[in-house]
Amino acid sequence: MPETPLTGWESFYVILGSSAAALTGLQFVVMALVADVPRVGSIHDIATYGTPSVVHFCSALLVSAILSAPWPDLEAVHIPLVLTAAAGLVYMVVVIRRARARGQYQPVLEDWIWHTMLPFIAYGVLCGAALKLQNHPTGALFLIGGASLLLVFIGIHNAWDTVVWIATQGTQRNKAEGKE
Repeated sequence: MPETPLTGWESFYVILGSSAAALTGLQFVVMALVADVPRVGSIHDIATYGTPSVVHFCSALLVSAILSAPWPDLEAVHIPLVLTAAAGLVYMVVVIRRARARGQYQPVLEDWIWHTMLPFIAYGVLCGAALKLQNHPTGALFLIGGASLLLVFIGIHNAWDTVVWIATQGTQRNKAEGKE
């Protein structure tokens, strides 16, 4: 197979994709474990703050799969990347609308940054870099790698944030109801 600018990125995307896949699975395990915690949030809150973590992990996994495929050159690679980024941007608009609608949980500045602004920026950078991939491959590949890694870090932060919130709210509710 001929060498392309993607050749040097193989190990990066194997590691990133594997991590994103493992973290997606872990998110499902954690949600199953906290299912026994008394309900502290609504379905709206889970859709706004829990589900996007899985979407970010899956987006990083998808980008890793796209860039790990045996493309003969960069000519067509940008199309699936732009579609992935565009879908992420549309999804983030939905998440932002959900966060503004406010369920039982009231977001604070940190939530707005990690749950809406940073993911929106990551998907925007991914889209812009994918569009520049053919003409400026080196810089675009670093931006795509950075945006993908940012999505994994966002997912990790937000998954942890969600689990801690569920655990602490469940404990507080149990104390208030005299169950502890």
